[in-house]
Amino acid sequence: MAESIIAGLLRGSLVAPGRIVGSEPRAERREELIAKYGVRMVASNLEAARDADVILLSVKPQTLTKVGHELGGILRHDQLVVSIVAGANCNVLTNLLDHREVVRSMPNTPAQIGRGVTVWYATPEVSELQCDQARVLLQALGTDLQVEDERFVEMATAVSGTGPAYVFLVMEALIDAAVHLGFPRHVAHDLVIATLEGSTAFAKATAQHPAVLRNMVTSPGGTSAAAIHELESGRLRTVLSEAVWASYRRTLELGADLEKGLGLNEGQTPPSGK
Repeated sequence: MAESIIAGLLRGSLVAPGRIVGSEPRAERREELIAKYGVRMVASNLEAARDADVILLSVKPQTLTKVGHELGGILRHDQLVVSIVAGANCNVLTNLLDHREVVRSMPNTPAQIGRGVTVWYATPEVSELQCDQARVLLQALGTDLQVEDERFVEMATAVSGTGPAYVFLVMEALIDAAVHLGFPRHVAHDLVIATLEGSTAFAKATAQHPAVLRNMVTSPGGTSAAAIHELESGRLRTVLSEAVWASYRRTLELGADLEKGLGLNEGQTPPSGK
Protein backbone atom coordinates (compact mmCIF):
# COMPACT_ATOMS: atom_id res chain seq x y z
CA MET A 1 0.00 0.00 0.00
CA ALA A 2 2.89 2.37 0.70
CA GLU A 3 4.16 1.78 -2.82
CA SER A 4 0.66 2.52 -4.13
CA ILE A 5 0.76 5.89 -2.36
CA ILE A 6 4.19 6.62 -3.84
CA ALA A 7 2.93 5.74 -7.31
CA GLY A 8 -0.21 7.84 -6.85
CA LEU A 9 1.67 10.90 -5.65
CA LEU A 10 4.07 10.71 -8.58
CA ARG A 11 1.33 9.91 -11.09
CA GLY A 12 -0.49 13.08 -10.11
CA SER A 13 2.72 15.13 -9.97
CA LEU A 14 1.79 16.02 -6.38
CA VAL A 15 5.29 15.52 -4.99
CA ALA A 16 8.70 15.40 -6.66
CA PRO A 17 10.44 12.00 -6.35
CA GLY A 18 13.30 13.54 -4.38
CA ARG A 19 10.85 14.72 -1.69
CA ILE A 20 9.77 11.17 -0.89
CA VAL A 21 11.87 9.19 1.58
CA GLY A 22 11.05 5.59 2.42
CA SER A 23 12.52 3.21 4.95
CA GLU A 24 12.96 -0.47 4.13
CA PRO A 25 15.24 -2.97 5.93
CA ARG A 26 15.94 -5.08 2.82
CA ALA A 27 18.64 -3.65 0.56
CA GLU A 28 17.31 -5.32 -2.58
CA ARG A 29 13.85 -3.83 -2.01
CA ARG A 30 15.33 -0.37 -1.49
CA GLU A 31 17.21 -0.63 -4.77
CA GLU A 32 14.07 -1.80 -6.55
CA LEU A 33 12.02 1.20 -5.38
CA ILE A 34 14.83 3.65 -6.18
CA ALA A 35 15.12 2.27 -9.71
CA LYS A 36 11.35 2.23 -10.27
CA TYR A 37 10.34 5.59 -8.81
CA GLY A 38 13.50 7.66 -8.32
CA VAL A 39 12.67 8.20 -4.64
CA ARG A 40 15.11 8.18 -1.73
CA MET A 41 15.26 4.97 0.28
CA VAL A 42 17.01 4.41 3.61
CA ALA A 43 17.32 1.56 6.08
CA SER A 44 16.49 3.60 9.19
CA ASN A 45 13.00 4.70 10.24
CA LEU A 46 14.55 7.54 12.24
CA GLU A 47 16.43 8.82 9.21
CA ALA A 48 13.31 8.67 7.04
CA ALA A 49 11.19 10.55 9.59
CA ARG A 50 13.71 13.16 10.70
CA ASP A 51 12.92 15.92 8.19
CA ALA A 52 9.51 14.73 6.99
CA ASP A 53 6.39 16.90 7.00
CA VAL A 54 4.15 13.84 6.76
CA ILE A 55 5.08 10.41 8.10
CA LEU A 56 3.17 7.44 6.71
CA LEU A 57 2.99 4.33 8.89
CA SER A 58 2.50 1.36 6.58
CA VAL A 59 3.51 -1.69 8.60
CA LYS A 60 1.91 -4.91 9.84
CA PRO A 61 0.14 -4.60 13.22
CA GLN A 62 2.68 -6.95 14.79
CA THR A 63 5.51 -4.63 13.69
CA LEU A 64 3.89 -1.41 14.87
CA THR A 65 5.14 -1.56 18.47
CA LYS A 66 8.77 -1.90 17.36
CA VAL A 67 8.49 0.97 14.88
CA GLY A 68 6.58 3.09 17.38
CA HIS A 69 9.25 2.70 20.03
CA GLU A 70 11.86 3.84 17.49
CA LEU A 71 9.91 7.01 16.68
CA GLY A 72 8.32 7.64 20.06
CA GLY A 73 9.19 10.99 21.60
CA ILE A 74 11.28 12.29 18.69
CA LEU A 75 8.51 13.68 16.46
CA ARG A 76 7.79 17.42 16.26
CA HIS A 77 4.31 18.93 16.59
CA ASP A 78 4.44 20.17 13.00
CA GLN A 79 4.91 16.61 11.74
CA LEU A 80 1.76 14.72 10.77
CA VAL A 81 1.54 10.95 11.21
CA VAL A 82 -0.80 9.12 8.84
CA SER A 83 -1.41 5.49 9.76
CA ILE A 84 -2.86 2.78 7.53
CA VAL A 85 -2.15 0.06 10.10
CA ALA A 86 -5.16 -2.23 10.50
CA GLY A 87 -6.66 -2.17 13.99
CA ALA A 88 -4.28 0.50 15.36
CA ASN A 89 -6.59 3.04 16.96
CA CYS A 90 -5.65 6.59 17.90
CA ASN A 91 -5.27 5.65 21.56
CA VAL A 92 -2.54 3.18 20.56
CA LEU A 93 -0.89 5.51 18.05
CA THR A 94 -0.76 8.65 20.18
CA ASN A 95 0.55 6.81 23.25
CA LEU A 96 3.03 4.67 21.37
CA LEU A 97 4.47 7.63 19.46
CA ASP A 98 4.00 10.20 22.25
CA HIS A 99 2.54 12.36 19.50
CA ARG A 100 -0.94 13.85 19.13
CA GLU A 101 -1.05 14.92 15.47
CA VAL A 102 -2.30 11.63 14.04
CA VAL A 103 -4.58 10.57 11.19
CA ARG A 104 -5.95 7.04 11.25
CA SER A 105 -7.03 5.76 7.86
CA MET A 106 -8.24 2.61 6.16
CA PRO A 107 -7.68 2.30 2.39
CA ASN A 108 -8.43 -0.79 0.31
CA THR A 109 -6.58 -2.74 -2.37
CA PRO A 110 -8.01 -1.00 -5.48
CA ALA A 111 -5.86 1.90 -4.25
CA GLN A 112 -3.04 0.14 -6.08
CA ILE A 113 -4.54 1.37 -9.36
CA GLY A 114 -5.81 4.68 -8.01
CA ARG A 115 -9.40 3.39 -7.67
CA GLY A 116 -9.51 2.79 -3.93
CA VAL A 117 -11.61 4.37 -1.21
CA THR A 118 -10.08 5.53 2.08
CA VAL A 119 -11.97 6.46 5.23
CA TRP A 120 -9.95 8.58 7.67
CA TYR A 121 -10.15 10.31 11.03
CA ALA A 122 -7.96 13.10 12.39
CA THR A 123 -7.31 13.66 16.08
CA PRO A 124 -8.40 17.09 17.41
CA GLU A 125 -4.78 18.26 17.48
CA VAL A 126 -4.42 17.92 13.70
CA SER A 127 -4.47 21.37 12.07
CA GLU A 128 -6.42 22.37 8.97
CA LEU A 129 -3.17 22.48 7.01
CA GLN A 130 -2.32 18.97 8.15
CA CYS A 131 -5.82 17.77 7.24
CA ASP A 132 -5.22 19.17 3.75
CA GLN A 133 -1.89 17.31 3.62
CA ALA A 134 -3.60 14.07 4.63
CA ARG A 135 -6.34 14.61 2.06
CA VAL A 136 -3.84 15.11 -0.78
CA LEU A 137 -1.92 12.01 0.30
CA LEU A 138 -4.99 9.79 0.49
CA GLN A 139 -6.59 11.15 -2.68
CA ALA A 140 -3.58 9.74 -4.50
CA LEU A 141 -5.21 6.37 -3.82
CA GLY A 142 -8.65 7.29 -5.16
CA THR A 143 -11.66 8.52 -3.22
CA ASP A 144 -11.26 9.75 0.37
CA LEU A 145 -13.88 10.24 3.06
CA GLN A 146 -13.07 12.11 6.28
CA VAL A 147 -15.21 11.16 9.29
CA GLU A 148 -15.71 12.92 12.62
CA ASP A 149 -15.94 9.73 14.70
CA GLU A 150 -13.08 7.22 14.79
CA ARG A 151 -15.55 4.34 15.07
CA PHE A 152 -16.44 4.87 11.42
CA VAL A 153 -12.88 3.93 10.46
CA GLU A 154 -13.32 0.65 12.31
CA MET A 155 -16.65 0.08 10.59
CA ALA A 156 -15.12 0.95 7.21
CA THR A 157 -12.44 -1.68 7.79
CA ALA A 158 -15.20 -4.28 7.73
CA VAL A 159 -17.04 -2.79 4.74
CA SER A 160 -14.72 -1.04 2.28
CA GLY A 161 -11.37 -2.22 3.65
CA THR A 162 -12.31 -5.90 3.58
CA GLY A 163 -14.93 -5.38 0.87
CA PRO A 164 -12.71 -6.31 -2.09
CA ALA A 165 -12.28 -9.77 -0.54
CA TYR A 166 -16.05 -10.28 -0.60
CA VAL A 167 -16.24 -9.10 -4.20
CA PHE A 168 -13.34 -11.30 -5.30
CA LEU A 169 -14.93 -14.33 -3.64
CA VAL A 170 -18.22 -13.71 -5.46
CA MET A 171 -16.25 -13.14 -8.66
CA GLU A 172 -14.41 -16.44 -8.22
CA ALA A 173 -17.66 -18.31 -7.52
CA LEU A 174 -19.35 -16.88 -10.62
CA ILE A 175 -16.36 -17.76 -12.81
CA ASP A 176 -16.30 -21.32 -11.47
CA ALA A 177 -20.06 -21.62 -12.06
CA ALA A 178 -19.64 -20.40 -15.64
CA VAL A 179 -16.88 -22.97 -16.21
CA HIS A 180 -19.18 -25.63 -14.76
CA LEU A 181 -21.78 -24.61 -17.35
CA GLY A 182 -19.22 -25.18 -20.10
CA PHE A 183 -17.47 -21.85 -20.77
CA PRO A 184 -13.70 -21.89 -21.25
CA ARG A 185 -12.14 -20.36 -18.12
CA HIS A 186 -10.71 -17.32 -19.89
CA VAL A 187 -14.12 -16.56 -21.44
CA ALA A 188 -15.84 -17.05 -18.07
CA HIS A 189 -13.33 -14.68 -16.45
CA ASP A 190 -13.90 -11.90 -19.01
CA LEU A 191 -17.67 -12.40 -18.93
CA VAL A 192 -17.89 -12.06 -15.13
CA ILE A 193 -15.48 -9.11 -14.94
CA ALA A 194 -17.41 -7.19 -17.61
CA THR A 195 -20.71 -7.98 -15.87
CA LEU A 196 -19.48 -6.71 -12.50
CA GLU A 197 -17.91 -3.59 -14.01
CA GLY A 198 -21.03 -2.77 -16.02
CA SER A 199 -23.39 -3.38 -13.10
CA THR A 200 -21.34 -1.13 -10.82
CA ALA A 201 -21.15 1.63 -13.43
CA PHE A 202 -24.92 1.34 -14.06
CA ALA A 203 -25.69 1.58 -10.33
CA LYS A 204 -23.49 4.67 -10.02
CA ALA A 205 -24.92 6.34 -13.14
CA THR A 206 -28.57 5.79 -12.18
CA ALA A 207 -28.14 6.43 -8.41
CA GLN A 208 -31.02 4.01 -7.89
CA HIS A 209 -31.37 1.78 -4.83
CA PRO A 210 -29.90 -1.67 -5.56
CA ALA A 211 -33.29 -3.28 -4.90
CA VAL A 212 -34.82 -1.17 -7.70
CA LEU A 213 -32.07 -2.19 -10.10
CA ARG A 214 -32.44 -5.85 -9.15
CA ASN A 215 -36.20 -5.71 -9.72
CA MET A 216 -35.54 -4.35 -13.21
CA VAL A 217 -34.02 -7.68 -14.21
CA THR A 218 -36.24 -9.96 -12.09
CA SER A 219 -39.32 -10.82 -14.11
CA PRO A 220 -42.06 -12.95 -12.50
CA GLY A 221 -41.30 -16.61 -13.09
CA GLY A 222 -38.14 -15.71 -14.99
CA THR A 223 -34.54 -16.84 -14.84
CA SER A 224 -33.42 -14.10 -12.45
CA ALA A 225 -36.30 -14.88 -10.08
CA ALA A 226 -35.22 -18.53 -9.99
CA ALA A 227 -31.63 -17.53 -9.28
CA ILE A 228 -32.57 -15.01 -6.56
CA HIS A 229 -34.74 -17.66 -4.87
CA GLU A 230 -31.70 -19.93 -4.56
CA LEU A 231 -29.52 -17.10 -3.22
CA GLU A 232 -32.10 -16.17 -0.62
CA SER A 233 -32.59 -19.81 0.35
CA GLY A 234 -28.84 -20.00 0.90
CA ARG A 235 -28.98 -17.01 3.31
CA LEU A 236 -26.73 -14.88 1.12
CA ARG A 237 -27.76 -11.61 2.81
CA THR A 238 -27.31 -13.06 6.30
CA VAL A 239 -23.95 -14.62 5.52
CA LEU A 240 -22.65 -11.34 4.08
CA SER A 241 -23.90 -9.44 7.13
CA GLU A 242 -22.24 -11.95 9.45
CA ALA A 243 -18.99 -11.66 7.49
CA VAL A 244 -18.99 -7.87 7.90
CA TRP A 245 -19.64 -8.18 11.63
CA ALA A 246 -16.85 -10.78 11.97
CA SER A 247 -14.42 -8.41 10.26
CA TYR A 248 -15.55 -5.54 12.49
CA ARG A 249 -15.09 -7.59 15.66
CA ARG A 250 -11.63 -8.64 14.53
CA THR A 251 -10.70 -5.00 13.93
CA LEU A 252 -11.65 -4.13 17.50
CA GLU A 253 -9.76 -7.18 18.79
CA LEU A 254 -6.59 -6.06 17.01
CA GLY A 255 -6.87 -2.65 18.62
CA ALA A 256 -7.53 -4.17 22.05
CA ASP A 257 -4.51 -6.47 21.67
CA LEU A 258 -2.28 -3.50 20.82
CA GLU A 259 -3.64 -1.53 23.78
CA LYS A 260 -3.07 -4.47 26.10
CA GLY A 261 0.49 -4.87 24.85
CA LEU A 262 1.16 -1.22 25.67
CA GLY A 263 -0.50 -1.43 29.07
CA LEU A 264 -3.29 0.94 28.06
CA ASN A 265 -6.93 0.74 29.04
CA GLU A 266 -8.78 -1.78 26.95
CA GLY A 267 -10.82 -0.37 24.08
CA GLN A 268 -14.35 -1.20 23.00
CA THR A 269 -15.86 -4.60 23.72
CA PRO A 270 -16.45 -6.31 20.37
CA PRO A 271 -20.22 -6.40 19.68
CA SER A 272 -22.04 -9.59 18.77
CA GLY A 273 -23.80 -8.15 15.71
CA LYS A 274 -26.89 -10.11 16.56
